[in-house]
Amino acid sequence: MKVIKQTYHIDAPLSEVWQALVNPKYIDGWGGGSVKMNDKVGEKFSLWDGSIWGKNTEVIPEKKLVQEWYSDSDNRQWEKPSLVTFTLHQEKDTVRIELLHIDVPDADAESIKKGWQEYYLGPLKDYLEEKQKV
Repeated sequence: MKVIKQTYHIDAPLSEVWQALVNPKYIDGWGGGSVKMNDKVGEKFSLWDGSIWGKNTEVIPEKKLVQEWYSDSDNRQWEKPSLVTFTLHQEKDTVRIELLHIDVPDADAESIKKGWQEYYLGPLKDYLEEKQKV
């Protein structure tokens, strides 16, 4: 099992960054596909038409979101969930998101690492920063 760590700096209000992690309207805006999401502990979620799913295990609004994640990869379902932690820090006019993704299956680690950059936190950052310009 692998660990993925990434950090993103987003020029947007903390409340907007939080919404982009938990609010289906925002998630749809940055490209999370058909989504079911909220910020309640124990609630199940799904992204990209159900290809990623799991449940919220810890929620501290505008500070921390911890989720169990499952995925279908190459038509095989992960046997146990990986654990994703988003930690948010306000830094003047910027929000720093620290991503920690643990227990990523070895065979999927490289594509998951790229996926965070290309399909999740990268587009989330672009979406929020563009939204601030309007």
